[in-house]
Amino acid sequence: MGGDGGTFLVGNGAGFSGDRVDAPVPVVRSLVRRGLPAALFFETLGERTVALAQLERRRDPSLGYEPMLERLLEPVLADCHAHRIPILGNFGAANPPAAARAVAALAVGLGLPGLRIGVVTGDDVKDGVALDQLPVHEADGSIDLRSARLVAANAYIGAEPLVRALAEGAEVVVAGRTSDPALAIAPLVHHFGWAWDDWEELAVGAACGHLLECGSQVTGGVFWDPGFKDIPDPANIGFPIAEVTDTGGLVITKPEGTGGVVDLRTVKEQLLYELHDPARYVTPDVVLDITGCTLEQEGPDRVAVRGLRGHPAPDTLKVTASFEGSWLGEGEVSVAGPNALARAKATAEVLLERLRRRGLAVRARADLIGVSSVHDSDDGALWRAYDGPEPAEIRVRLAAEGADRDAVDQAAREALALLCCGTAGTGGARWRVTPRILTRSHLVLRERVPTGVSVRTAGEIAG
Repeated sequence: MGGDGGTFLVGNGAGFSGDRVDAPVPVVRSLVRRGLPAALFFETLGERTVALAQLERRRDPSLGYEPMLERLLEPVLADCHAHRIPILGNFGAANPPAAARAVAALAVGLGLPGLRIGVVTGDDVKDGVALDQLPVHEADGSIDLRSARLVAANAYIGAEPLVRALAEGAEVVVAGRTSDPALAIAPLVHHFGWAWDDWEELAVGAACGHLLECGSQVTGGVFWDPGFKDIPDPANIGFPIAEVTDTGGLVITKPEGTGGVVDLRTVKEQLLYELHDPARYVTPDVVLDITGCTLEQEGPDRVAVRGLRGHPAPDTLKVTASFEGSWLGEGEVSVAGPNALARAKATAEVLLERLRRRGLAVRARADLIGVSSVHDSDDGALWRAYDGPEPAEIRVRLAAEGADRDAVDQAAREALALLCCGTAGTGGARWRVTPRILTRSHLVLRERVPTGVSVRTAGEIAG
């Protein structure tokens, strides 16, 4: 692929773990139809996703990768192989080798034993870096980590090892915790032959990855607000495709015949997403500056992005550490019918009073879903003061957090008792207890995070 020039297409098939499994199909059809050099990437990791995957791997060493991996790849793998469209993904999560074995088994089952699969390792620094010796980058000061157990520590690695895998002929590149933009930068660097200090070109790659990384967010998802910001066919939102030229041109579009929309509003929203400083969006490969950026609607579902600038890559990489520190218990019950508001308020007060009387060592809050929950505070000030229109039904939610699982479980179970001890018209009780994952971020010198690349055929991996 290297050095062909012209236009290169980058498609996105997922923006988070659990995204729509049918989304990649129209993207790949569009890439194939257009016949240009192209790549497809899947971004499936969030801040806590790796930690949850580590817990899954601890339970079963054969797991710990994206649980929907086979469902995402099965409909598109053969077409991508036939049309030389490499697939890149951080769907390896906590266990890239296991993810590669899953891809290999899928490929063999599809009659593709020669499919070349690259595995990128090195992001897992749990046993190789002393976190207490690294500067803290981002942290919640209220988190008490004294009794917390470290679950995962993963560095956000850049595009370089992904490019190595592509250079060795990988058709599917399986990685763990990469930076999101790296998944787009890598195929662009491989195709155009950009140097690692071509900051302006790398800035285009970073913007490409940033705009595509969340899947349908740039094509109408999350943007959609019925009656105010309508989009066509929201049940079939098309996932994004970027057109990148050898001169640094960047256009965002989507597959023909799909729902959603690409316009100035959707691109602006996604461009500003998570940018704390528009002049310094830090990635492992380049620092992106969008302060001079301009957008132009070139046609239906086509927005051109210009004026991007790049600055030298940082000396450090971000490491997100995740801790298994406490338990979260949730108990819920529904209140319906006339006088539901008064009954829901009384129910919430009773739940909190029960925890006080039992002396359970938990931190708790109550919410009235349908009245005030998203915008309320831990003291319930908004639902206590609410005297507006009365809903026909209200869901009362009790949340309890603490270090003692049994105490948290007992607190959440109080909602169940309200089926017999609560107000009239109460039902639908449930409760659950889950481990609470706490995170904080550190900075580590990039030379302390060596990466490895292995490329083998599906037949070799499957044995």
